[in-house]
Amino acid sequence: MSRTSAIDAATAYFEDGRFQSELATLVAYPTESQNPDAAPELMRYLKEAIQPRLEKIGFSTEILDNPDPRGGPLLIGERHEGDDLTTVLTYGHGDVIRAQDGMWREGLTPFELIEEGDRLYGRGSADNKVQHLINIAALESVLAVRGSLGFNVRIVLEMSEEVGSSGLADVFRSHKDRLTADVLIASDGPRLQPEVPTIFMGSRGGTTFDLELELREGAHHSGNWGGLLADPAIILAHALATITDRRGQIQVPEWRPESLTDDVRAALDGLPVTGGDGPDVNEDWGEESLTPAERTYGWNSFAVLAMTSGVPEAPVNAISGKARATCQLRYVVGTDPADIIPALRRHLDAHGFQAVKITPHDRGFFAATRLDPKHPWVNFVVRSITDTTGKPPHVLPNLAGSLPNDSFTDILGLPTVWVPHSYRGCSQHAPNEHVLKSVSHDALRLMAGLFWDLGEG
Repeated sequence: MSRTSAIDAATAYFEDGRFQSELATLVAYPTESQNPDAAPELMRYLKEAIQPRLEKIGFSTEILDNPDPRGGPLLIGERHEGDDLTTVLTYGHGDVIRAQDGMWREGLTPFELIEEGDRLYGRGSADNKVQHLINIAALESVLAVRGSLGFNVRIVLEMSEEVGSSGLADVFRSHKDRLTADVLIASDGPRLQPEVPTIFMGSRGGTTFDLELELREGAHHSGNWGGLLADPAIILAHALATITDRRGQIQVPEWRPESLTDDVRAALDGLPVTGGDGPDVNEDWGEESLTPAERTYGWNSFAVLAMTSGVPEAPVNAISGKARATCQLRYVVGTDPADIIPALRRHLDAHGFQAVKITPHDRGFFAATRLDPKHPWVNFVVRSITDTTGKPPHVLPNLAGSLPNDSFTDILGLPTVWVPHSYRGCSQHAPNEHVLKSVSHDALRLMAGLFWDLGEG
């Protein structure tokens, strides 16, 4: 009975084919939470794929209906070994975004796991089915060797993360006594580089909204009316140009955070922003005084996600009556989420764009969170991963993307440490989503080591 034996058990699970076979089974569930027709699959995933597996290793489980009609069911489980032991809460989500069937390249299909070299393709393979599969399998490896974990585990597996974790916060408030713990250790998101483990302790928040300018009903001939009718697309483009300068530096004063402290800068110093597949980084984009890592993880970023005027697919010689841009602000701790839209309203009004309407999206989004990189739980996880892999992980104060981490920090009051098992080139939320076998193999080993160490106290 040893730490090495538990890691060897997790390695054997990968090498004898069980990992790939079980991931294929999970991917085959078409759990698109953005597709109302897929609602039965959300429940089926929990009842068939997750609940029996957890109960087999000593968890008591309950599947809850979501109090929010927009959300799918949730599973809460617990394996209790002792009142005086550490309690770890873990989390995953079994829902996926829309399959985008027909957009995947030839030879691939969303709900079939297809192997090509080091890649395993399929919708949800990276986000998030492989991640909670690895963590559950690592728990099983420790149990197989030790006979117990040496700590208590509580688990939440939701089916609504891709629609903003609808209802998750309400469930946490209603069942807070069932979710008390010493720490959250969970997995989602990507590593900074495939070959180096990453941990992060929070995430950026996000706010999405439309900017719209409607000047008149219908479109009018550009020859007869050009030079006489104001063009809403041009006006909206100028409004957008006040939000950032030409290199994307934010110009709304309230959107420029003051939370990039010396400790956060030190934690980000030297961290890579490239590695694995992905587009080339534009060094001359974003806040000029910051490093690329500081721009991504320590600062706010504004993006225009889509923009329309007229009919782009079939343009005609006419001046449109309206224009619309869908925009997003990703923001860090230190930005007041309640003031994001009001601050933009004040900014546009001050620049003469009172006619531009701002409409926040209904879709829920997550607030910004961050844990001190020097927190004792961060040090514990870093030591464990270093012992297993022989190299320290990359440590991020917060992920650049967004997660429902605020439910764990603000409602349950937990320190949060995330250990992601994907990589940035995985095509998450896009056609051809995939996970790397090499990362999965590494992740199984380090999670088995981490869970073993938790049982050692």
